[in-house]
Amino acid sequence: MTSDTSSEQRVAEILKKVQRIQIVANRTVNDVFAGQYKSVFRGRGMEFDEVREYQPGDDIRTIDWNVTARTGGCFVKLFSEERELTVLFLVDVSASGIFGSTQQSKLDLVVEVASLLMFSALKNNDKVGLIKFCDDVVEFLPPRKGKAHVLHIIRQLVDVQPIARETNLQSALDFLNQVQKRRAVVFLISDFLGPSARQSLAITNKRHDLTAITISDPREHALPNVGFISLMDAETGEVVEVDTRHPAVRTMFEQRTAERDHGLSDELKKTGVDQLAIDTRGDYLAGLRRFFDMREKRLR
Repeated sequence: MTSDTSSEQRVAEILKKVQRIQIVANRTVNDVFAGQYKSVFRGRGMEFDEVREYQPGDDIRTIDWNVTARTGGCFVKLFSEERELTVLFLVDVSASGIFGSTQQSKLDLVVEVASLLMFSALKNNDKVGLIKFCDDVVEFLPPRKGKAHVLHIIRQLVDVQPIARETNLQSALDFLNQVQKRRAVVFLISDFLGPSARQSLAITNKRHDLTAITISDPREHALPNVGFISLMDAETGEVVEVDTRHPAVRTMFEQRTAERDHGLSDELKKTGVDQLAIDTRGDYLAGLRRFFDMREKRLR
């Protein structure tokens, strides 16, 4: 088989997968999340609409001093809910994403969840952008409107070549804050196995509406009793031999994982970042429903 033929087959496979994702995501958005995305994310910001003359009871902080000085009368600014949002996806493409003990890898799950949220944004005529990152930012696709742009982003995710380097959340968040000055809805999608980025998370959440989507796999929480196994860190290449026959070994693994998960959830909570935790074995739609319900209750 020639390299050209192999390349053509790969492109065909990518397009086929994108088409399947598009069909599933469109159906899910229409059947399951109709209206929820809009109520949870849209209208979170306000934009200037017009000015009118001051009336008793108006907030003096809304006075437009420039218009007031120019006309001699007293005018206030009126604001309306933002008619469109900018939605940015920060996606971790480190090599740990290729791990999966079920029918799909963590990276497969990332693509599906991101695509569903992108089509929700598309349905509401929002701008969608993408930042792929690992130890540094790999690619930035600026936010734009339209189905063609969303499909292009999904193709980029489907065709991701995972990078065997340690994840750097801080670098990605700092880059986001440099390129996106206006407030945006931001989904940070990662397994969060890299170093803490507490300060950058806090700063980003003040500037934007930040949600951390934490991706995991069942085998990252508990080891099966299968004798000796080799565990390799996909990002550093480090290999550790583990004898899973011993209950104490399995218990220690579970405890350390639970401590790490608790530490991450605690960090996100203290920085005010919403967390949506999903894994490769479960029904992520149920997790998304709970997440949307939680945000709706909080808004009310």
